[in-house]
Amino acid sequence: MHIAPGFLRRLPLAALLIAGGLAEQSNAQLRVPACTAYLEPAAEGARISSHSGITGWEDPGLKVNWFGELRKAGGLECSVELRLPAGAESRLRLTVAGQSEEAAVKGTGDNPVIVGFKAFNIAEPGYQGFSLESRNPAGKAGGEIQALVVSGPAAAEAHFNLKPRRNAASVHLAYPVPKGTDVAAFYCEVTAVEDPLWTFYMACGWHRGYFGMQVNSETERRIIFSVWDSGGEAVDRRKVTDENRVSLVAKGESVVSGDFGNEGTGGHSHLVYSWKTSERQRFLVVAKPTDDSHTIFSGYYFHPDKKQWVLISSWKAPKEGGYLRGLHSFSENFGGANGQLRRKALYGNQWLRMPHGQWLELTTASFSHDATGRSDRLDRFMGVEHGQFFLSNGGFVRGFTPFGEKFARPAIGQPPTDLKLPEPSEAKSGAGAKGAP
Repeated sequence: MHIAPGFLRRLPLAALLIAGGLAEQSNAQLRVPACTAYLEPAAEGARISSHSGITGWEDPGLKVNWFGELRKAGGLECSVELRLPAGAESRLRLTVAGQSEEAAVKGTGDNPVIVGFKAFNIAEPGYQGFSLESRNPAGKAGGEIQALVVSGPAAAEAHFNLKPRRNAASVHLAYPVPKGTDVAAFYCEVTAVEDPLWTFYMACGWHRGYFGMQVNSETERRIIFSVWDSGGEAVDRRKVTDENRVSLVAKGESVVSGDFGNEGTGGHSHLVYSWKTSERQRFLVVAKPTDDSHTIFSGYYFHPDKKQWVLISSWKAPKEGGYLRGLHSFSENFGGANGQLRRKALYGNQWLRMPHGQWLELTTASFSHDATGRSDRLDRFMGVEHGQFFLSNGGFVRGFTPFGEKFARPAIGQPPTDLKLPEPSEAKSGAGAKGAP
């Protein structure tokens, strides 16, 4: 479900635009597949697939929405390609740039038909939504939608995502650490600004795992701490040999633990907890080498209701024996059905702690994104706001942050002073002993 950050090469602008779906000439016609659209207000109110397009669209209250960046002003001709049973009729309305047009079409069976709309006027460049509504009675299918087609002067150089993956790009920030520094603990605070479903705001990432907060459903949120196995298995943890498996050392009260796969494999744990948007959440990862080839990684969360640090879980990782490397944070949209929505969070007050207790504040970070952000989805950003880094992905906001751009936040100068942590061995049985990391 969660994707570890990668470091991708930047493409020349021309290659980026063409790869992402660009109508290059004023008379070009751009076909935008139905499988790239979003359904509102119910993200899963009909079926969307790359093979069949949009099917089962029988609710006139359900809109089919595409989004694209129009880089030219002027006239824009729009049509919709769909399938209808022979003789069946459908009336549809398309709204673009505040202008709405209605049109009717009669089906021919297996062959697609085109419903055309009068030309729209695009007053200025920018992202535009293309909202298709059914004007048919409830229960009557509006048709099997295959594509939105745009042409005309305003379509020149237009940019749309043309791929079935509808997720907003994953965005990451990486914290440089002085060479030769042993990192025994990594502290970071995260404040969610937006909280759409299927969002993972990851606070403390390192070379073997990730720790953060997730929106799983309308009624459930989680604090997640996971550690990867050794070895190269990417999908099925049953194929991972014992010498490469991380093992659970301890977990906190009410924490669920188990396996994960399909993104590498490893040990997963989560606490179901309704963390609040706009409130600061605090995370700490601790590394404790046990011998030359094993390290115990522990994730601690400051519980806002209990007003104390709680253990999420501790895992013993093989083929280690050292400390934390590759410190980073990220924001991920792990469910693409609502990838049009913006996700934004503040990441601040980052510190690392060395084995003998010295603290070092992390005030610089660099930006990266996944393959989706390379050319398909350009609405991905990093910056500094209210003295903290921010990451933003989705929302079809114009502009973008270049891959690799570096930022610095103002130093706070005071490391966390309240790190009284439950010992993993005692926390497993629910004991409340305290100890320093």
